Amino acid sequence: MTNQINTAMDSLSAALKSNIIPNQEYLLQGSVLDSAVEVLLHRLRGLCDNVDSGPESFHDHEMCFSIRRGSPPEQPLLLRVRRALDYQEMPWQLRYIGQPELGDKSRPTIVRSSIDIATSSTVVEFLTELGCRLDFEYIVRGYMFRKGRMKVTVSKIFKMGQGKLPESVEPISQSYLVELSVLAPSGQDAIAEDMRIFAEQLKPLVQLEKIDYKRLAH
Repeated sequence: MTNQINTAMDSLSAALKSNIIPNQEYLLQGSVLDSAVEVLLHRLRGLCDNVDSGPESFHDHEMCFSIRRGSPPEQPLLLRVRRALDYQEMPWQLRYIGQPELGDKSRPTIVRSSIDIATSSTVVEFLTELGCRLDFEYIVRGYMFRKGRMKVTVSKIFKMGQGKLPESVEPISQSYLVELSVLAPSGQDAIAEDMRIFAEQLKPLVQLEKIDYKRLAH
């Protein structure tokens, strides 16, 4: 068993050194009012790859956890657990998200570390045993489009109610969250320029930007 673990760790280390693991997320975000979302979806159908089949729909429950690595101002480690409500036989997803790297003003997108892992449904109990704290949870429902390596999601965020899922939810706003993202190995910054060009084609329906969450918190 020890030999198997060592072999797996060696393989992971080799993959990291070869820079083939997609561990960086390039991200732009924006929002669109409920009244304009159909126009945006129509534009995306024309621009993206899955024109004939249409976009993929999703209906997920997401839980956001954090765990302190040290005393403040040390930033906590952020983890997200996501499960599909419409395909409950699918594996759950555990995602690590690093702190956003805004970089200089000339950088077209946010860049942040991101690693996704498929897990069993016991992942919540596992994180709780590790000492992680559930900060918040919500329901997200929407559509996903593909354009090459780029992923576009248009999603409605719902607040959790006291009753049974998925009925006991209410929207948190009268708008949809729009995200343009790419997962890639480190150092592929040319992707960000492709994203900027694609985002320009969605104006004026939606303005996709680098969101500085630290600035919003103050």
